[in-house]
Amino acid sequence: MESILGIIFAFAIVFGILVFVHEFGHFFMAKLVKIRVEVFSFGFGKRLFGFKKGETDYRVSLIPMGGYVRFTGEDSYERKEDLDPGDFMAKKRWQRFLVMVMGPVMNIFLALVFVTIINMAGVSVPEYQMQKPVIGWIEPGSPADKVNLQVGDRILSINNKLTKTWSDVELAVGTKPKRTIEVQVKRKDEILKIHLITESKTRYELGYAGFFGEILTQLMMVKPGSPAEKAGLLPGDVILAINGQPVYYYKFVEIIQNNPDKPLEFLIERQGKRLTLQVTPRHEGAVGRIGIMQGPKSITEKYGFFKAAAQSFKQNTKLAFLVINFIKELITGEASAKQLGGPIEIANFSYAALRMGLLAMMSWIALFSLQLGIINLFPIPVLDGGQIFVLALEGIFRKDFSPKVKQIVMQIGFAMFLFILVFVILNDIVKRLPNGWESLIPW
Repeated sequence: MESILGIIFAFAIVFGILVFVHEFGHFFMAKLVKIRVEVFSFGFGKRLFGFKKGETDYRVSLIPMGGYVRFTGEDSYERKEDLDPGDFMAKKRWQRFLVMVMGPVMNIFLALVFVTIINMAGVSVPEYQMQKPVIGWIEPGSPADKVNLQVGDRILSINNKLTKTWSDVELAVGTKPKRTIEVQVKRKDEILKIHLITESKTRYELGYAGFFGEILTQLMMVKPGSPAEKAGLLPGDVILAINGQPVYYYKFVEIIQNNPDKPLEFLIERQGKRLTLQVTPRHEGAVGRIGIMQGPKSITEKYGFFKAAAQSFKQNTKLAFLVINFIKELITGEASAKQLGGPIEIANFSYAALRMGLLAMMSWIALFSLQLGIINLFPIPVLDGGQIFVLALEGIFRKDFSPKVKQIVMQIGFAMFLFILVFVILNDIVKRLPNGWESLIPW
């Protein structure tokens, strides 16, 4: 019960902030071009309290899930000669265009601001993600193993897209589940083009190739009384080698599991110094354990304001193109619908971010806000992008479309919106069912 309330609370915070910021964008620009704003509401439903200033009722409403603004004449599809100067339809097309576009723009701006703040506060990121994509370990029997990719190969591109870092590789592979991809690698002085068929991992159907970077292992936690503690290992220690051989993240786990009751010589890095310790894995079940929680070696990146803002712009631009590319691949069938997240998934991720702390929550809000801003710019009726598109066409043809045409477009858009909403909710549900969509078929 506590987790359900937490999920609802986290979702209300995230969705509330995003919708409020979005609607504030519309409100701000409407005031700027002198459109009469009848209501600016935080929340939906029954008015609880508020105040009126000028022609605007600033209110707090019953359901705290975002908010809305209401303009005079916004539901009208026709411009008339005798309209009040403050009426929405009395304004010029470019003014109405700015009002519509400012909502998505504010969502994108929020993402830029939050990521800038996070970059200034300092973010802990796995060190390997920023490194050149040189293969450090290949899972036996994986797609990479089957096509004879080798440790030491440097991945130059995937599907002709350059991969400068492991972060680029993870994104390129993760968005291609059960697909044939072309991996260009450099092996010594030779350039090879290798085709492999990715697998699908997790209920989100993330693409998986089975190759990993030269990921150093860092200890997150050492259990009291464990072999690791007895050997003198401490949280924060970085494992460099075992028995004189360099060892990376996944190989490290394999070595520990395969050597119960056998002394192993660990070369570690601790606060810039190198130490050698002897650790003997304890027999637990059929494998060896040393009583630790490990993760990839992390580094903290911290920037001044201007560098943080520039980095934020760079990160958000990269993510924006990824969102656009994903939608394109979703339409063409190259991406799986299981990678979509609806209200249930958004709520769960919001709760997870809330539990991780303020910076994690800000990071999640920034990511979601950026996606919301971009999607709202797509020319889908009912969304801002649909109205922006109509206004742009009217500007090109220098003629208003008839009210009937606009009404039909909005009705079609509303039907599309309902279909998409129902689909993403069902999609969230079937991810949790044992046989996916087949679980809903009674025969």
